[in-house]
Amino acid sequence: MRPRPWYLLRAIAVVALLIVGGLPARAENAPGTATKQSSEAAAAFDQVWRLVRDRFYDPHLHGLDWNAVGERYRARATGAGDREARAVIVNRMLDELGASHTELFTPDEPAYYQLADIFERPLQRQGFSRIWLSGRVTYPSIGIFTEADAEGRVFVTGVIAGAPAARAGLLVGDEIVAADGALFQPVNSFRGKVGRTVQLAIRRAPGGPLLPLPVVPEELNPTEMFLKGLEDGARVITAANGRHIGYVRVWSYASWRYQSALERLIGSGKLKDADALVWDLRDGWGGAQPEYLDLFNARATTLTLTGRDGKPSLANVRWRKPAAMLVNEASRSGKEVLAQGFETYDMGPVIGARTEGAVLAATAFLISDDTLLLLPIDDVLVDGKRLEGVGVTPTVPVPFDRRYAAGADPQLDRAVGILAGETQR
Repeated sequence: MRPRPWYLLRAIAVVALLIVGGLPARAENAPGTATKQSSEAAAAFDQVWRLVRDRFYDPHLHGLDWNAVGERYRARATGAGDREARAVIVNRMLDELGASHTELFTPDEPAYYQLADIFERPLQRQGFSRIWLSGRVTYPSIGIFTEADAEGRVFVTGVIAGAPAARAGLLVGDEIVAADGALFQPVNSFRGKVGRTVQLAIRRAPGGPLLPLPVVPEELNPTEMFLKGLEDGARVITAANGRHIGYVRVWSYASWRYQSALERLIGSGKLKDADALVWDLRDGWGGAQPEYLDLFNARATTLTLTGRDGKPSLANVRWRKPAAMLVNEASRSGKEVLAQGFETYDMGPVIGARTEGAVLAATAFLISDDTLLLLPIDDVLVDGKRLEGVGVTPTVPVPFDRRYAAGADPQLDRAVGILAGETQR
């Protein structure tokens, strides 16, 4: 699994139509010689090609001769052995655009389901119910992010609180060598096994022994999983000097529900009495709105509303104590917008590694072979500055190679130290 450019998400109602016109003229197969499979593959390829031609944010397609590019990849893509092999070739074609948020996903990838859930509303007009008959996106999962290194080893880069992996004791940095004795696959290793024990074989140290780790996958809805992860993972860390540092990780910002949950946590929940706050925007999904930074604008009034039931609720919640932000190479899109503003307006230190520089506004399209195309449809500037291809450099750089980390987190440790006054910026 290669690293993915995750997303600034703009919920735009779009309809994926096979637009009149297509690739340049080509010789057609003789009648009766084309198989149904190759015909379907050609239709799916042409749909992706047309969508890029007609919806990509740059009408000049970054200077590419898109007709020529299509001709160069079409035969290879339509002749691929299966949908997954075809997606690899299509993604090579998309890579020529040199833009973030430009990728074709298959049902073998967690991102496929997470994107489908994020873009459910526009996808309802594109055959969403054909795939998710219940009208609700779910997939078999244990609630982790993984990434393969140059040697093909798969490492855990994120463990979502409250999900099966966290309950089983899987740690960031663990190498997943196998699942039930077979090569680990982030979705297929759990298909047909929901509610049953899957035996993972992990390695926690370089050259170390294989360790058995039983885990029970669940059928998870992405939004609910990320929301539970935000709420269950929030905690107060007691520093060595006794100061209480609140911590919250926002795995996805592709819904207002995440910001509302954060406001509850700091306004009346488990983080309200903390002396300072670590806002963790590493990994996951973008979608954040710039106004989310208002949470750290102390010059605003918070209201407490109490009704007949005597239960108070807060409006216009603000955090008026010290705060720090965590980012890394997988902080993307809307999270980068927040990082840029947090740093520019000196709301606190930004700690970690330079963000990815994937800042375009995208939407998703269902393709006829049930793959999912993510495509940027708007360019984005942040306070007039281009972050696409640039990213945000943290004010406090802290490198972190997560391979075999065994759950250690030097970036979080540095943030806690700074906020507790134990460490200089």
